[in-house]
Amino acid sequence: MHMLSTVTSPTGKQLLIAYGAALVAILALDAIWLGLLMGSTYQAYLGDLMLPQPRLIPAALFYLLYSSGLLVLGILPALRAQSWRQAACLCGLLGLVAYGTYDLSNLATLKAWSPVLAAIDICWGAALSSCAGTLGYFAGSRSA
Repeated sequence: MHMLSTVTSPTGKQLLIAYGAALVAILALDAIWLGLLMGSTYQAYLGDLMLPQPRLIPAALFYLLYSSGLLVLGILPALRAQSWRQAACLCGLLGLVAYGTYDLSNLATLKAWSPVLAAIDICWGAALSSCAGTLGYFAGSRSA
């Protein structure tokens, strides 16, 4: 007998927890990436284009907005389908598209943008988004 998969509607609480978990994950992972692992690489490639300190309001707006995208486009459909793999894939795809759009546009229009930096950043965006979305999914699915 063929079993039909069930589609569930996540609660507001689940969505809030999933959003918060994805936001915390993306902040923590990006802090490690930018602060500890790759800061000197970005500095070497971008030089004077980088500010001594990031502007906090635009950075905060990016993380809040991007985490909303992860929630709506990746985590929510995955919660409905009850599939962490779907969260990983959809959020990874969002990261590939978003970071790819940013880096490839910069590569097309800026003299100082490096193809190596673009490739590194696009891969990071896909991996970061997949991880944060998956963690958001697990947090939201366990809060039911």
